[in-house]
Order: sequence, then C-alpha cells, then structure tokens
Amino acid sequence: MKNLHSLLITIVILVMSTNLFGAQIKLDRVDPPFWWAEMKNPNLQLLVHGERISETRPVINYDGVHIEETIIVESPNYLFVNLKIDKNAQPGFFDIDFVRGKKTVATYKYELKKRVSNPKLHQGFDNSDVIYLLMPDRFSNGDVSNDNMPNMLEAADRTNPNGRHGGDIAGMSNKLDYLSDLGVTAIWANPLLENNMPVYSYHGYAVTDLYKIDPRYGTNEDYVTFIKKAHSKGIKVIMDMIFNHLGTGYYWKDELPMKDWYNEWPEFTRSNYRGGTVSDPYASDYDYNKMVKGWFDKTMADLNQNNPYMANYLIQNSIWWIEYSGLDGIRQDTYPYPYKDFMAEWMRRVLEEYPNYNVVGESWLSQPPAVAYWLNNSTNKDGYKSNLTNVFDFPLMYAISKAFNENEGWSTGTAQLYEVLSQDYVYSMPENIVTFADNHDGDRFYTKINEDINSFKLAMAFMLTTRGIPSLYYGTEILMTGEEHKGHGDIRKDFPGGWDGDPDNAFTKEGRTEKQNEAFDFLRKLLNWRKSNETIQFGKLTHYIPEDGVYVYFKKQNGNTVMVMLNNTTEDKSVDMTRFKNSIGCNTKGISVLDRRSWDNINKIDIPAKSPLIIELSK
Repeated sequence: MKNLHSLLITIVILVMSTNLFGAQIKLDRVDPPFWWAEMKNPNLQLLVHGERISETRPVINYDGVHIEETIIVESPNYLFVNLKIDKNAQPGFFDIDFVRGKKTVATYKYELKKRVSNPKLHQGFDNSDVIYLLMPDRFSNGDVSNDNMPNMLEAADRTNPNGRHGGDIAGMSNKLDYLSDLGVTAIWANPLLENNMPVYSYHGYAVTDLYKIDPRYGTNEDYVTFIKKAHSKGIKVIMDMIFNHLGTGYYWKDELPMKDWYNEWPEFTRSNYRGGTVSDPYASDYDYNKMVKGWFDKTMADLNQNNPYMANYLIQNSIWWIEYSGLDGIRQDTYPYPYKDFMAEWMRRVLEEYPNYNVVGESWLSQPPAVAYWLNNSTNKDGYKSNLTNVFDFPLMYAISKAFNENEGWSTGTAQLYEVLSQDYVYSMPENIVTFADNHDGDRFYTKINEDINSFKLAMAFMLTTRGIPSLYYGTEILMTGEEHKGHGDIRKDFPGGWDGDPDNAFTKEGRTEKQNEAFDFLRKLLNWRKSNETIQFGKLTHYIPEDGVYVYFKKQNGNTVMVMLNNTTEDKSVDMTRFKNSIGCNTKGISVLDRRSWDNINKIDIPAKSPLIIELSK
C-alpha cells in the first residue's frame, strides 16, 4: 500500500510537470517591436517580457537572421535575445518561436522592414534653421475625443495649471501653416511619449512607454503623419528624448529585469543637479555619485546606463524612432546626468547609422567652458570626447536676459553679450550652438525684460543674426508672459486660440492685440528674411566692443556683408563708421532689412533709441 501511494504521488507530479512544461506562455511584449534590414550595425538585441519566459529557448528560421546569444537575467520574466542580421537578409516577416522542451509555448511574428531610401531624410538641422519649441499639451487641441482615454490615469482639467489641458498632435498639425507663415523651419516638441502617471504628467518627462505616443496626443501613426506633413511644408521635426530617467509607472515597475536596472539608494536621494561635477577635475566621489545616480524626482526613476542591457535598450529605441518616423533631429534632456561614456557611445551609434544627423544636448551650465566640455571636441583635458553635435547656449541665454533688461544695460554684470561671445574659443564648433532667450523651464523672456517691446525687438534681432542656431519658445511671438516662481503652469500657459471657445485667437491677426501684432510682424519679417539669407546663416562673425551703448557686428559670406547695430540706450545715437572700415570694406551703400530705409553714404549712421538696425551693405 505504501509503495502504491508513492507511485500515485510520482504519477501526479509527472502529470503536473508535463502540463506545466507544455503550457502556453503569455508573451507581453518584444522591444523593439520591429526592425529594418540593411542597417549598418547588424546587431539587434531584443528584450522579451512574459511570465517565466526565461524557461524557454527562442528559435528563428529565417535566411539572414541568426540568434547569437540568449541571456537569462535575474527576473524569470525577461529574456534578452541577441540577433545578427546579415546584409543579405530580406525585408519580411518571420516567427520567433519560444520553445520549452520540445513544445512551442509562444510565438512572436517579427518584421524586418525595408529602409526608406530618401536622401532628404535624416539630414539633421543647421544654421539655416530656426527652431520653435512648443509644449504639445499647451499649444492646440485639435482632437477633443482623445482628451481622456481609457486606462490613462490623469484626466484633462484645464482649470488646473499643472494638469492636462488637451493639446495634441492634431493641434500641432493644424497650426503648421501658422508656423510656416511665421518663418520657423523646425519644430521641437516636448516629449510626446506615453506618460501614464497619476498627476503632473502633461510635461512629458516621466515616460512610461518608450515605444508609444501617449494616446492623449494621438497614435504612433499620427506622429509619423504629422512629420510627413511638416516636411511637405519645409519644416523639420526634432524629437525630445530623455535617457536620464523614466516615469516610475513604466511597465516593468513591479519587477525590474535586474537589480541594477535603476540607480537605487537605501532611501530616496535626489540628484544635486550640479552638472559641473562631471567635468570637474577635483570633484569628490560623493558629489559625482549624487549628481549622476541621484533621482531627478520621486516620480522619475534614475536609469543605470552602466548596465549594458539598459544602455542598449535606450540606444536602440532612439534609432528606432529616427528610422520609423523620419525624424530630423533629437533634443536630449539633462545631458550631463547619465553616465557620460554611455552618452558618447549613444552618439557614436546614432552617427554610425545617420552620419549627417544632429542632436542638441541640454547642458544647463552657466559658464562657456562647462558647456564646451559636452560639444564634440578633442581638447578636454581628461580625454573625454562626447561625439555630441550641438549644445544649448545657456551662458548666452543668461547674458541676453541681462543685456536687454532696462535695469541692466550693456555695461553692468559679467554676463554681457560681447564677453560671452568672446569666449567662443572654448568651443570646437561655436556655429553649432543653439541660442535661445527662454524655454519651458524658466521665466518667459518678455517677463524678464519687464514687458518692454523695444527690448524685445533688440533681443530678437540679436538672437536671429548672431552665430548659432536660434530657438524660440512658443508664444514668444505674441509676447506671452510667465514667472517660474508662480509655478510651471504660469510659464506654460495655453496658447490663446488653441482651444475652441477661447475668447481670443492669437493664431490670427484679428485675435491679437496691437502690441502682439507689432511683435509678431517684427519676428515674421525677420524670420522669413533670415530663412533665405546665407550670409546671416553661415557668415563669419566679426563684432566690436560696445561703445556708448551701441553694439555693432558684421556677418560676411561669399562677398556679401550684413551689418547689425543695436542701440540699447534711451537716446538716439549718431555713429561714426570709421571704426568699422575693415569690416565695411568697399561697401558704400546699405538697405535696412526691417524698414527698407536706404543709405547712399554709410560714413555716419543715425540709430534711434532702443532699436536695432540690420543693414545689407553694397557697393
């Protein structure tokens, strides 16, 4: 009887094991969800997620696609599969079978797409461009049906300055004619990827799915269609990406693939937000670790890019979006916060596939040498080479705010325009710096200059004619105001007229005030002139020390000369041009870009108080 009992137990165990062994597995997702044939890098790493997927063995039977390695990690619900895609691999579909024992328990139909052969795609941005930064949730609501979506944790509430307001891709698409008419040539939108967080998710910087447009903005297909439409109007699209952190609501939140997937601390620890520690030769390990490993916020998990699987996941995701959507460039958030060697490798991988591409990094540092460390160069004393093509000019942003503030003027403070530009020798490619007067993280520029329209014109004239690639924050053209100390909602207000029922529609001349139209018309004229003027775009800059409150500089290209004069005083000035004869050369005449005034003799030029002059010189 005892032997019979033991036999029955053994049979039950064998039956249960057999059933378990042959049971189907629910395959939750595979990232990247598809890929392309003929990529320059033949390697592809798949992240597979499914219950106890690590107990399976992936099998592929497709010419030109080989499994090089299968990696089992700490969590049994994840599997990494390294593929090699031969040059002769043809576009098409193939099955990835996940086999346990001799039985296939899950199948994923994978697609290798054909790469789009278009020489106009993936060409990056340059000095001929002017970038327009907009916050999708606050720009225009083109589709009210997606304001609230199933399974999205935060509903729309336009009465809450820190809530979702309903702007979307359809709204961006509907306003492309407005932007084209204004004269901008590239759009940088704050992140559009899914941010499925309970509150304060409208800004987009707490991503919860790197492969999915947030459904409150639209779909992946909507985004691709938007980019194609923008391209048809001569407007490039730059995608905002974040490698430093993800939202804590990411799908792997309940079980990370590995213990070191995030930078974890015994208790919550914020970053010290001191980007300079990364390049500081004297920085302590304590300060450095707090900078790169500290969390940006409690809702933003700090990613450990020293984990090679995490690193590859991020790199492949960015390449996937470039190839899939036809992006023209990337803006990379919080650039110094991830591990710098990873960031250099990411840039190498991107440029390997897209040699003419551009990525602008947010290096929020106040001194030119600190920013220059991140722009690709071979002069960093520690030997670091970032491969980064562009950086934001935060030092010049601070200088612009001071120089055109009526309480500051040219001669006060250390951050003067001339002084900041005179330090361009620290940059390997100063022409590749993106200039701006404000952005989504600080006071609106019109507020910073005490809502003075003349200072506004001076600043815009400077920014659109000096070296670099200009960037404008949405609403600058209609003098939008806002102060950070009142909350981010105040500096990220809805664009008037972006919602049906708005009392004013600033997208139209009739919906703008007289002063708003004055600002809009000024910018529109300047932007559209700049769009076709290679001298301003690519010309060599020569500037002169400001004297008597007047700053004068020249741009020269292929025998053409443009002279810019900025009178930042409250008095009319008469400027003797003898001092500038080397830059003027043989030119004796000039025409004002802004009002078409002409000079037959430029020996002396009168310039009104608080005003710019932009003059095309001729013989």
